Amino acid sequence: MHDIRLVRDDPDGFAAGLSRRGLDGAAIAAGLATRDKALRELLTRLQTQQARRNEASKLIGQAKAKKDEAQAKALLEEVAGLKDAIQQGEAEQRTLEAGLRDALATIPNIPAADVPDGPDESANVPVPGRAFGPPPEIANPRQHFEIGEALEQMDFERAAKVSGARFVYLKSDLARLERAIAAFMLDMHTQRFGYTEVSPPVLVHSTAMFGTGQLPKFQDDLFRVPVGEGDPFWLVPTAEVPLTNYVADEIVHEAELPLRMTAFTPCFRAEAGAAGRDTRGMIRMHQFSKVELVSITTPEQSAAEHERMTDAAQEILKTLDLAHRVVTLCTGDMGFSAQKTYDIEVWLPGQNAYREISSCSNCGPFQALRMNTRWRGADGKVKGPVHTLNGSGLAVGRTLVAVLENYQQPDGSVAIPPALQPYMGGKTTIAKP
Repeated sequence: MHDIRLVRDDPDGFAAGLSRRGLDGAAIAAGLATRDKALRELLTRLQTQQARRNEASKLIGQAKAKKDEAQAKALLEEVAGLKDAIQQGEAEQRTLEAGLRDALATIPNIPAADVPDGPDESANVPVPGRAFGPPPEIANPRQHFEIGEALEQMDFERAAKVSGARFVYLKSDLARLERAIAAFMLDMHTQRFGYTEVSPPVLVHSTAMFGTGQLPKFQDDLFRVPVGEGDPFWLVPTAEVPLTNYVADEIVHEAELPLRMTAFTPCFRAEAGAAGRDTRGMIRMHQFSKVELVSITTPEQSAAEHERMTDAAQEILKTLDLAHRVVTLCTGDMGFSAQKTYDIEVWLPGQNAYREISSCSNCGPFQALRMNTRWRGADGKVKGPVHTLNGSGLAVGRTLVAVLENYQQPDGSVAIPPALQPYMGGKTTIAKP
């Protein structure tokens, strides 16, 4: 969420930032300014009325002491009128505040200055020096679902019978491979990069979804779990939600920052806007698993932390010897809460294309303002909102896809990358039972 003071102090800069996202920034800024002006004028009026009410209340006592009943009556009538006016004004204040808050809640983050402008993924820019390769040369490569089904360890048909489209059963060595990949990632992030492993809730309340920006704008992409008459639960689309909200409504001391957390969880997405895309295979599922990275930092730390987080995610792919590249997302392809995002795209021989396997985003103070999370300096003073960052470290299902396609063998088996072999009981190959 944005601080209304940003709109108030620099409306042109705010409008220009939103215009880079393809929005009518000037109209949005003008609408917010109108709401803000109406609210501030109302608050000024309420303060004036309250001050006069307090003054008139004192004068009543003085009038009665002088036995000036006419004056006392007039003052009593004035106080009663002010009381009614203040109550009406406070109701109006709540309405105006809610309207301003709701308007701010649906506006995306402002892109960082070095984010490339563009309408969609075609304008994303490769990051020099961060590509890793080259891709392997495989004759007549098959896609992962062809490999998995031939191994008789990947079953979409039975999953559809139980749950519908975009679900899968993994069995035998492929089920173990999924678990092995997650364990390998967690060990790498905790032992090499200093992230604290967390096992978080995967059912969260609406306030948590609001805090990280999924609500109210993207509720159609979420799975809602109503419970009774109260606030519903939501299945998390990523562990970003419970990990980032770990510090919601708190003041974090500077000595604790940067706070780095990682978690392996199931993730759930309705994929409401993905009709017709990746309908076969494991690329786009309603339920998938992911190792998430989250960092909470001071403003001065966040840019460097963004690079470090991306390095950590990349190191997983490098250790697995999977060719990949890193791109900076343009303004039209960036997520709602992000001010800058790097996508890591892994090479999939079966598709003859690079596909996203991780997004690492710096959200700046955007989520912290929604969560009411601030930090306290070494001098004891509260400095303002923290910065939050999140990234996939990595999507476990897509990493399994990449391993199957890049390590496929001519006889239909799949070689297990050396880094994963200890997690597979020393096995070197996955073959049909």
